[in-house]
Amino acid sequence: MKVAIIGAGSLGQSIAKGLLSSDALKTLYLTKRNLDSIKGFDADKRVTLTSDNTLAVQNANVIIFAIQPRHFEGILKLVKPNLKPNHVLISVITGFAISRIEDIVGKNSYVIRSMPNTAASVGQSMTCISTNEKGKEQEELAKTIFNSMGTSMVIPEEQLQAATVICASGIAFWMRLIRATTQGAVQLGFEAHEAHQLAMQTCFGAATLLKESGKHPEEEIDRVTTPSGCTIEGLNEMEHQGLSSSLIKGINASFEKINQIKKN
Repeated sequence: MKVAIIGAGSLGQSIAKGLLSSDALKTLYLTKRNLDSIKGFDADKRVTLTSDNTLAVQNANVIIFAIQPRHFEGILKLVKPNLKPNHVLISVITGFAISRIEDIVGKNSYVIRSMPNTAASVGQSMTCISTNEKGKEQEELAKTIFNSMGTSMVIPEEQLQAATVICASGIAFWMRLIRATTQGAVQLGFEAHEAHQLAMQTCFGAATLLKESGKHPEEEIDRVTTPSGCTIEGLNEMEHQGLSSSLIKGINASFEKINQIKKN
């Protein structure tokens, strides 16, 4: 598999790190205006760094676009003359619909939209995938690519905006919860590095429990709450202060914002 990532920013680099762990990868072209910030990648012999998007496209059969939405149309038009029928085009760009991509490259191109998150760099991304009609033929390839950096799920494109909030923005939401737990642990007397480890591992353990058991969160909560105990006391106080409602409001606020980006 020969891959080009157009735009090696934070997300592009996370995808690159995930791909480099795959034995199926033969070559990887990474493009960026300033190559100094991604120099570490060229230690891998499979990687070529370049500021030339056209060169990257010419040397790949899978092209992942990870640039800012406002630049996408211009770059897509620039590389269009170098696109071949077998090219698989994967966009991880927020708010840029498949129909808009088809308007530029045509409906007979393999077009795939996906939304991984930065946990791709450690093989733990949750990636949602949508395709155009032609792209369905390369759906398994897309899943193989993103499963190499975590887990993937194929969904209708109309749900991709919501998935972006839950999975991509969601990384930041969970980080904030971990930070808050860390701060609470410091207040209870732990050193900062100890508090961070306690919060981080407990969060990981909670997610792993649910993933391995397949249980609903409330089932696991019931296992650690006892009558008149400290756990239910803390949970009730958090709910009184609006924990769940604040999270839901934040998710909805992010969703409204992403819809504004799509309109613009």
